[in-house]
Amino acid sequence: MTTENALPESNASMERQVLEKLMHETVVEHRRSRRWKNFFRLIYLALFIFIIYFIWLSPNPANDESKPFVAQINIDGVIAADALMSNADSVIAVLEEAFKQEHTAAIILSIDSPGGSAVESGRIYDEVRRLRGLNPKIKVYAVVDEMATSAAYYIAASADEIYANRASLIGSIGVLIDGFGMVGLMEKLGIQRRLITAGAHKGMLDPFSPLTPEDSVFAQKLVDDVHQQFIKAVIDGRQGRLGNDPNLFSGLVWTGDEAVNLGLIDGLGDANYVAREIVGTEDIVVFSPPVNIVDLFAMRLGASFGQYLTEQSGIEF
Repeated sequence: MTTENALPESNASMERQVLEKLMHETVVEHRRSRRWKNFFRLIYLALFIFIIYFIWLSPNPANDESKPFVAQINIDGVIAADALMSNADSVIAVLEEAFKQEHTAAIILSIDSPGGSAVESGRIYDEVRRLRGLNPKIKVYAVVDEMATSAAYYIAASADEIYANRASLIGSIGVLIDGFGMVGLMEKLGIQRRLITAGAHKGMLDPFSPLTPEDSVFAQKLVDDVHQQFIKAVIDGRQGRLGNDPNLFSGLVWTGDEAVNLGLIDGLGDANYVAREIVGTEDIVVFSPPVNIVDLFAMRLGASFGQYLTEQSGIEF
């Protein structure tokens, strides 16, 4: 190899080394920049969560006013054990806290819910009645926003009085077990269901098996029994104020205007009206349960949808 040939190869090697070094420095700088961006994003997210928690979701401080106030407890959305705020444990916790306050003049259950779990609503109903018995001087008012139907009306019936807007939806005093049947479709597709059970009725209401007359009769008895529990709770709660309409417990829904005539509610008005005109104070303190910030951001949309599909055979109001 001549000297003339060696020099170009040496220069090319040096150029490659310089280029590789520049590329390496560029990658390092890019990674460093990305790490700083991620760091600041985490800082901003932590600051945002901090602000949300302490301004919006922090537990209610004890009311330090020396004058009476109305404690408002919100029950929004579907009532279920895994609901963010409309579950029995959360509602009962803030109920007890509201009753403990020295200057609580009355309690408003602000309800906007289509219903949900029979068990969760039953627990809330029982606790409201129990706390009312222990604190007879503190009245409980249910105030309906858009709707209080099914399990939500079950809870409303636990109050001393119920108020709503003239266009609110009230009622749906009924019980259901819903599901679907795929037997005909499976036969058309040539699909065979293989279900092995221990117990003659263990596969009752299985959507891929035929519904037997015995299972249908048994399921009907289940909903009838729970329906009678619902009816008794409403009758006990309304204390002779219900009308004699034969459709009252049929599952139908009425507007607020109609509900007054049927005795399902006591009058028309919102929370401010009840506090000002009935209780006699304009001071309303909202009592909310502390919320896990992780649950708030996650919301479990996919999990909730999947759970909704798998729980459709459960008994609900």
